Amino acid sequence: MKKPLRYLLIAAAAGAALAAVGLSLGWLLVCRGNACPSISVLEKYNPRQTSKLFAADGRFVAELGLERRTLVPLAQIPKVVKTAFIVIEDRRFYEHNGIDVIGVFRAGVTNVLRGGFAQGFSTITMQLARNVFPDKLTREKSPLRKLREAKVARAIEGKYSKDHILELYLNQIYLGSGAYGVETASQRYFGKSVRDLNLAEAATLAALPKAPGRYDPRRFPERAIQRRNTILELMRREGAISDADASLAKAYPLRLARGARASSDVAPYYVEWIRQLLEAKYGERIYQDGLRVFTTLDLELQGNAERALERQLKAVEGGAAGAFPHRTYEQIMAAADEASPGVVTPYLQGAFVVIDPRSGAVRALVGGRDYDDSKFNRATQALRQPGSTFKPIVYATAIQSGRPPSYILDDAPIELPQVAGDTWQPRNYDMKFEGPMVLRRALYQSRNLPAIRLGMELGEQSVVDMARKFGLTTPIPEFPSIHIGSAEAIPLQMVAAYSTFANLGWRVSPVGILRVEDSKGKEIWKPEISREQVLTPEEAWLMVDMMKDVLRRGSAAGAVAGTGFSLPAGGKTGTTNDYTDVWFIGYTADLVAGVWMGFDKPQKIMSNAQGGRLAAPAWVQFMIEAYQRKPKPPDWPRPSSLVSRQVDDLTGLLANPGCPAGDAYYEWFIPGTEPIAECPPRAAGERQAPVRDTRPSRKPPTPPAPAPGRRP
Repeated sequence: MKKPLRYLLIAAAAGAALAAVGLSLGWLLVCRGNACPSISVLEKYNPRQTSKLFAADGRFVAELGLERRTLVPLAQIPKVVKTAFIVIEDRRFYEHNGIDVIGVFRAGVTNVLRGGFAQGFSTITMQLARNVFPDKLTREKSPLRKLREAKVARAIEGKYSKDHILELYLNQIYLGSGAYGVETASQRYFGKSVRDLNLAEAATLAALPKAPGRYDPRRFPERAIQRRNTILELMRREGAISDADASLAKAYPLRLARGARASSDVAPYYVEWIRQLLEAKYGERIYQDGLRVFTTLDLELQGNAERALERQLKAVEGGAAGAFPHRTYEQIMAAADEASPGVVTPYLQGAFVVIDPRSGAVRALVGGRDYDDSKFNRATQALRQPGSTFKPIVYATAIQSGRPPSYILDDAPIELPQVAGDTWQPRNYDMKFEGPMVLRRALYQSRNLPAIRLGMELGEQSVVDMARKFGLTTPIPEFPSIHIGSAEAIPLQMVAAYSTFANLGWRVSPVGILRVEDSKGKEIWKPEISREQVLTPEEAWLMVDMMKDVLRRGSAAGAVAGTGFSLPAGGKTGTTNDYTDVWFIGYTADLVAGVWMGFDKPQKIMSNAQGGRLAAPAWVQFMIEAYQRKPKPPDWPRPSSLVSRQVDDLTGLLANPGCPAGDAYYEWFIPGTEPIAECPPRAAGERQAPVRDTRPSRKPPTPPAPAPGRRP
């Protein structure tokens, strides 16, 4: 043998020996200290699972989690799915002990020839180790990382069966589009359980672990089909499937589920509200423990609310020429340079909240027009002036203080000194003053000056105290302007406050969660219903009856006219200064719903932007649609203790032949608050200064008279 060749062989042998020694030392030292994880955690290993949200009727709504995953036992995973993954990821899986020696040799030769780390040799067990212990086994391409993976894989193989390892792997692996595990991926891409996948679909899933983004069947269908067919061919060569089955599967079209949408597509603002509630209570558990959360959401009512709000917003934007002075939502979103996600949006926004007043269950919640464009929840996070929707709280304070619906208020100019030294001169929306009027008419016509005078008479502190009882928690400074809704409020709280009227005096706090279960179905939390009596049934019934007039003949009557809406309902419109916010909050005996519209950065919506004209139509259409599938709500029973008197509309005193018959109407009273004096004689159409009868009545209750309401 020639010396050069002998020297080369000696050098090669020495190199191999050194490599063997190096690998041996590396194998012994690579996991020194805390470098490799302990596989003991796999004894009770429970991969991160998303928390799943369900509607009140049990239908799936959304999932919350960093890794969307639903665990499924190996026995329920079809053989074609298991085979497809094994063939492409680790075809000698059932033959090796965690390290595929043939694969290592093949990868080594390839890497030497290509002069770098071009090909790996990970087995399914090594991939499992890397995915289960990502903090210890990073994804960097290095011999050290591979050596650690191999050692952990050997330890796993030495303790657990192949089937157990495969089950963990198929439930752990990331398969793109936020889906972890074969069950979640199957639902995401094909809209069905992994149990129901066919051969072609199984191969499509198996194509994803190598590069989920590159082989995403939605974004790159041709690429996904090509890799799917490669897997099918490998399965055919291995004898796992027949030639005929392989040919049919290769020709099978890529059919992806239309309904496999992101969770944020279904009631996104509602889902985000629930997520925040859950995170405040459970922290990171909601992203990994697979909680089952049953919410109060009614999917039909949610859809009704979304449609009613968007329809009305578009109607406002598309009104008479020049009526809407701003660019519309469609125009702004069409301009790519302006349609950038953020908190403040430049187009007209809205919010809609629906609550079951009996339980406080939030049945629907819309926090804006476009969740993808702005995730700011205007229903739960915005602070907006409620305008005249706050007035019922002032009037409820008056009724509770003993003032009857016939109590006289003065709609006349007033000037109030301000801290800054100037004066405040509030006006009515129509810039007119109508003089003396009964409390009932002042409310349903939404006159500002009577409300301010009434609030000042009661005292700001009394009104603030009542607002707190109604559930408002935001700051309410004790200034006269609060009586017409100048203090900001959260829309959800404003809508929930009206449950007091719908429940005839009982306020129920809003809730969005019925119960929470752990991943095994055991109930771990059920929120309690919080109820507080704010008004007596008599006081609440009088408020309800007066607020019915808002729809019958008041500031929202125009929105009802011609729609066919005839349900027993009450409500109140709201408009703020300079027409920057419009509201309508209304209720039946079993639904309270509120609408708000405005710009995120307050600005004038349009001229004469009244709540009754802009917001109330959305409420009316919602109610009409909602009660097409719900039983009609009952009317509120009138407390038998109430008494009725025929009174004069101008003075609030008892009507008599000396007063114009056209000004007489029947009113209801809490015993002791009804008038005892008669109105002074006057001619029809004659106006006079307000007259009040403040003496307590000593007359016994009389039998019920005809229902309240002005005579035609």
